[in-house]
Amino acid sequence: MSLTMAQGIKRLGMPIAALFGLALVGLVGTSWFLNRDALQRAVEAQIRAVTGLELVVNGPIDVSVFPGSYVSFHNVGLKGADTIGPALQVDVLTANLRLLPLLLRRFEIADVMMLRPHIHVVRDGAGESNWTPFVETIAKAMTPGAENQVSFSEIRIQDGELNYQDGTNNISEQLGDIDLSLAWPSISRSFAATGQFDWRGERVDGSISASDFVALLSGDRSGLKARLASAPLKVAFDGTVANRTSLMMEGVATMDSPSLRNALRWMGQAPPGGGGGFGRFALKARANVVGGSVALTNVNVELDGNVAEGVMTYANNGRQTLQATLAAGNLDFTPYISTFRLLASGQRDWNRQLFDLSSLSSTDLDMRLSAAKVTVGPSKLGRTAFGANLRGGALALSVGEAQMYGGIAKGSFAIARSDAVADVRAQFQFTDVDLQACASELFGINKLSGRGNLNVSLTASGSSPFGLASSLDGTATLNGHDGAIAGFNVEQLLKRLEKRPLSGGGNFRSGSTPYDNLSISVKFADGVATADDIHVESPTAKITLTGTASVPSREYDLKGVASLTSASAGGNGFDLPFVIQGPWDDPLIFPDPESLIRRSPASAPLLDAVKDRKTRDAVRSVIERFTGGAARPAAAPDAAAGAPGSAPAASAENAKSN
Repeated sequence: MSLTMAQGIKRLGMPIAALFGLALVGLVGTSWFLNRDALQRAVEAQIRAVTGLELVVNGPIDVSVFPGSYVSFHNVGLKGADTIGPALQVDVLTANLRLLPLLLRRFEIADVMMLRPHIHVVRDGAGESNWTPFVETIAKAMTPGAENQVSFSEIRIQDGELNYQDGTNNISEQLGDIDLSLAWPSISRSFAATGQFDWRGERVDGSISASDFVALLSGDRSGLKARLASAPLKVAFDGTVANRTSLMMEGVATMDSPSLRNALRWMGQAPPGGGGGFGRFALKARANVVGGSVALTNVNVELDGNVAEGVMTYANNGRQTLQATLAAGNLDFTPYISTFRLLASGQRDWNRQLFDLSSLSSTDLDMRLSAAKVTVGPSKLGRTAFGANLRGGALALSVGEAQMYGGIAKGSFAIARSDAVADVRAQFQFTDVDLQACASELFGINKLSGRGNLNVSLTASGSSPFGLASSLDGTATLNGHDGAIAGFNVEQLLKRLEKRPLSGGGNFRSGSTPYDNLSISVKFADGVATADDIHVESPTAKITLTGTASVPSREYDLKGVASLTSASAGGNGFDLPFVIQGPWDDPLIFPDPESLIRRSPASAPLLDAVKDRKTRDAVRSVIERFTGGAARPAAAPDAAAGAPGSAPAASAENAKSN
């Protein structure tokens, strides 16, 4: 049995070997007797039948049948029948042939490889390009029912280059080191391409597939899937596309980037000013593209950890415009202001670094945004609704209502660009807010507490925070209640000075002054705040203030009067004039010395005496007697000399008691 099997295998192997030998001899014979001109004409005819383009050969032709079956054309151009210039130039175009038809003297192309093709696309003002005739020719050649329908299984592009020119929009792009594999439709109507290319210094992986390639080339509706992936950005689309009169796309679009700032810079877009924020970015939405406009619905967008949902619209009709209506849970705007500093590093002087206003002129923006919670640096906001409008270099922010500082905030903020100068206008109303948090975060004043209402209307113009502070104009009013002013206790200080006016001269900067009502009205002009009406009232004391405060130097220059009310004094009230000078965050408070001397029983007669020359001479004579100085004849009666003589004694006695 085993012998019979071996004999059968041997008998079967001999015909197979003979068949292979015959095929080998046939290949060798075919390579010897092949009509190379006929092969060249057949290959050119098939390329023309598949692509609709004429093959223009300007270099040598290599033909090989064994061991590889191919035809290579050097320095080749492909052009349309009705055009003069070629659509693309190829250094080497190789057509690989199918083996079995070749043995039967039929020349059929299996696949095509283009080495170093150079593609040049020029777009005119009407939206047409130099490739429009070639695309139409290819579409006609592939239309069902067309004559001599043949196909390739694959077209490969290696080390290619594409140049794109759009003079109308001033766009010039170049793709290099293109390696693509195109699955050319044969029986199926679909088309697919995958590969890689270099663009602006980044390697990009891409793929595209069309469910109906003929419809796609003709501008009719076709299914489309596309994906581009690079280090800065990933983009994908799954939907349909048509291009009869203008480009129309509908489907699901996704974008993902580890840094939106870097992705924008890579795409040639100017990123927003400053270096903060615009990091991690992701977007998924239902996209509807018509011409240069993109409408996004069912949007889910994430930026720097902030997640929002809503609708967006983008248009690029000569100028980029973005519109959006979004809702979010929690929003954190801290990254976007992290590089912006109002104060210099010393925390006492305004920052003099120039503003970067370039981002105000690149894009038009119209956004409506609502959030349950908002964080802006140290500020925490509750439910907030606000809008942003950027047009023609002018930015306008409006806050419809925000839960802020324990109360409600409304207002608007506008910046208009004039060369390198920012024109700023702000109007805000804070209702029933925590004054300690509000004053500290907005003005850097941490001495005030309580609750109240604040109205601010300010304008300024400058190229830096210091420039804005130096040109500040407007008004501000504050009405507070049930709070305190830290740094001194007016009631205790007045009671002590009422009893002992000359005691504790330097101890005026401790404790706090509670108040029931606080009223402040300030006018700003060229960076100087003038206070005409400041009242602080409590059941036991009252303070009135007038004066100025320099915004550029952040210093006070105020004068006021602190008074004990009649009820607390048990009779006439005690009024103490005082002065407030020095920096905003650590001012100095000086009581009026003349009023303290007048209040002292021992020093008041001396103060009156030294104002009269005759009395002053008499006092000097008495002092010289006490100190052993030279005697001088009295210039006044003894009674006049005696009166001042009792003053030192009384002063000494009072000083001892004090």
